[in-house]
Amino acid sequence: MKAAVVRALGEPLVIEDRPDPEPGPGQVRIRLEASGLCHTDIHAAHGDWPVKPSPPFVPGHEGVGRVEALGDGVTHLRIGQRVAVPWLGQACGRCQYCLSGWETLCERQVNTGYGCDGGYAEKMIASADFAQPVPDGIDPRDAAPLTCAGVTTYKALKVAEVRPAQLVAISGIGGLGHLAVQYAKIAGATVAAIDVTDAKLELARELGADILIDARKEDPAEVLQRHGGAHTVLACAVNDAAFEAAYGGLRRGGKLVMVALPAHGTVRLPIFDTVLKGISVIGSIVGTRQDLAEVFQLHAAGRTRVISVSRELETVNESFQDVLHGDVDARIVFEFPQGG
Repeated sequence: MKAAVVRALGEPLVIEDRPDPEPGPGQVRIRLEASGLCHTDIHAAHGDWPVKPSPPFVPGHEGVGRVEALGDGVTHLRIGQRVAVPWLGQACGRCQYCLSGWETLCERQVNTGYGCDGGYAEKMIASADFAQPVPDGIDPRDAAPLTCAGVTTYKALKVAEVRPAQLVAISGIGGLGHLAVQYAKIAGATVAAIDVTDAKLELARELGADILIDARKEDPAEVLQRHGGAHTVLACAVNDAAFEAAYGGLRRGGKLVMVALPAHGTVRLPIFDTVLKGISVIGSIVGTRQDLAEVFQLHAAGRTRVISVSRELETVNESFQDVLHGDVDARIVFEFPQGG
């Protein structure tokens, strides 16, 4: 099988031929149809974060494909079934977090494409319990971005407890942000979209955004305050300054939900204003298996659109650069030839 491999942190990925992996007990082998490119994959390949992955490894945590082989003990999945493999590749299932519906906080979790090989390959191994069934009728090219970008922003809005008629601002209309706009609209919110490119602001308008804020020309915080201040701001732009601007746009009692993960991100927040205005600053990390099931359910019902561009795996290094330079409107999805 073909795979894109990180041989050394910070170096270009290498396309390799590898033997097909064999599933162990409780695992499945998946023949991939599509795999999305998340900015986290770039951070993984570059070793940007304090906890670094160990090369060699295969990145990717938006893999979607058909089950090709079952390991011992797997009875709830079947050969040929389409599944998605998210960032949460495995959790212990026994700790206080797993038992209280917060499996994404499990301290023994294994993350796909970081702690184990991921979806930048024609085939991959996954824990059967965390391989999420994809409903019939969902294109794998759509299912791939929903597996991370979708469930991450959907969960962030749930954490913020967004309600109808609230003002919700989405900072950064890319792979995550374009889906966040749609989930906020589904929740009944008035949506403000913040970005620095004409194409992404136009995309936000097409997806239902009520207020468009061009951060090149106007101060997002001032614009939001003219509208009474945001009840919630989702910070999806990978930029420290965008986080601080988002904070400034909150109303009293507002919530800043941090979603994006800048490589060395640090945000300075005024303690006085945070306390006196009752502002909440919340970190939101991906979503649970149930959250992903709900994301797929909404898409199957025709409630969301996924904007993506298809590429071959061999373009992985070029694609990384395009994402870093902001040259992609939403999500890059690597597609794999089928048959043979």
